[in-house]
Amino acid sequence: MRIGVLGNEGSWYVDQICSAVVSAGHDAAALQFQQLRAGVSDSNSHLHIGDLDVTSLDALVVRTMPPGSLEQVVCRMDFLAAVAACGVRVINDPKAIECAVDKYLTIQKLAAAGVRVPDTMVCENSDAALDAFKQLGGDVVVKPLFGAEGRGIMRVDHPELALRAFRTLERLQATIYVQRFNQGSLTDIRILLLDGKVVGCIKRSPRNGDFRANAAQNAVCHAWRPTQVERSLALTAASVTGCVFSGVDLMYNEYHQPMVIEVNAVPGWKALEKSCDVDVPQTLIRWLEHQ
Repeated sequence: MRIGVLGNEGSWYVDQICSAVVSAGHDAAALQFQQLRAGVSDSNSHLHIGDLDVTSLDALVVRTMPPGSLEQVVCRMDFLAAVAACGVRVINDPKAIECAVDKYLTIQKLAAAGVRVPDTMVCENSDAALDAFKQLGGDVVVKPLFGAEGRGIMRVDHPELALRAFRTLERLQATIYVQRFNQGSLTDIRILLLDGKVVGCIKRSPRNGDFRANAAQNAVCHAWRPTQVERSLALTAASVTGCVFSGVDLMYNEYHQPMVIEVNAVPGWKALEKSCDVDVPQTLIRWLEHQ
């Protein structure tokens, strides 16, 4: 097989997957969005990253959706859709990535499917955001609409600080994504899924006074055996977003009810591999071999 891995330059995850591909006897290609070239001539699509014709691949594993202008992001998604239309297996499907990378679209779809999620409001001006702050109890988490690993997330529980934060985001022409702060446990659960099966699961607890339980923010992680309810909730969330390979984050509210916080279409697994006896890249490649 020829397997491409689309990620950032110097990415640990790209290196891990490429090593697993080669160890399994296949050909690996490390690729970057910044080198994509696409065109149409004589009614045929030409899809390249660098010198590689991407349609020659058997599979393309997407490990990043880097920041960019609206035009760049839309072009990348169009490129992935065109690659998939040519018969290359893209992991995850472009529509799934488009959904999961957008926190609002994800949570909207989950709620419509009956999945419990945190109370959330999205707006574009500071006055509306301040109203949302009040409606959500005056204690909220403000998140970037696109983002991962807990970066750019802040907790706001004072009206004056909230207004300052919202006005700053408004000036930056950012969408203001406001979520009720969870009054339950700050510990969360990350369930890594592949094609309807649990690859591994960890519990993550924040430390040093932080409220974020992301491994990238130095959370304490340990292996966890998900309950049937947690497993079912994660599988439903992955199905709703269309993700074949995903990391689903759960938390319990003050009523001890599990909620889906996020679905990650480009999930990390460093902390999970350290805590669980699992080789994620090898598992992924074995699965691809049987598709």
